[in-house]
Amino acid sequence: MTYHTTKFGLPGSLSVEMRDDVAILRLSRAEKRNAIDIAMAEGIDRFFSELPHGTRAVVIHGAGDHFSGGVDLSALSESDVSSALFDSRSIHRILEKVEQCLVPVIAVLHGAVIGLGLELAAAAHIRVAERSAFYALPEAIRGIFVGAGAAVRVPRLIGVPRMMDMMLTGRTYGAEEGLALGLSQYLVERGEGLAKGVELAARVSTNAPLSNYAVLQALPRIARAEPEAAFLLESLMAAVAVASDEAKLRLRAFLEKRAQKVSHN
Repeated sequence: MTYHTTKFGLPGSLSVEMRDDVAILRLSRAEKRNAIDIAMAEGIDRFFSELPHGTRAVVIHGAGDHFSGGVDLSALSESDVSSALFDSRSIHRILEKVEQCLVPVIAVLHGAVIGLGLELAAAAHIRVAERSAFYALPEAIRGIFVGAGAAVRVPRLIGVPRMMDMMLTGRTYGAEEGLALGLSQYLVERGEGLAKGVELAARVSTNAPLSNYAVLQALPRIARAEPEAAFLLESLMAAVAVASDEAKLRLRAFLEKRAQKVSHN
């Protein structure tokens, strides 16, 4: 079921489709390579502030040939220091809602994944890339600097030296290189990204909600914490999860051989 964007107060550059309990957010500005302008950013903010009722996973993808070519540079050309600072902090807040979403967010990447497009993808929890995907951070050659979280999130994926190289030289990475570096976790053929993204979303949506919450909210904090605090947080989250009614039902099903065992194909 596709909803009119007005249902969520979204601009025409975004659309929402529900497939069971999976919400698909589509960047729909194909004629501009899905460049993200103020209206689209505010729409993403509104969408993640109040997900459609019953949503258990989100898929983000781009219409046309590209995921996103980055920020709409026309919005930056006349910026002064104060407006640029406040705009950057605003987009930080928006992408934090993506990263801190209470349900898993999967980004489906194809074509250009550039600048703000890569920053949006990096805020997602799982990234599926088609073979057409390529990644770039050309801000330095435009005379600007990343401002939507790339300096924090992208080095966690590929390391500071590689990000420096991308920014200083304009180097791009293709889909296969991106998979090896950690820019995506999955690589699929052209045209198969959305189906794979929806498949993964449907799979993770069947997990216990508290388990998903622990993975999305606790795991990143554990990874960034000092070891002693990290071990304690892990123990606390493990205790909360295992004590839930959902966990007891699922563990009982496994012990009674009613649950599928893990296997590797």
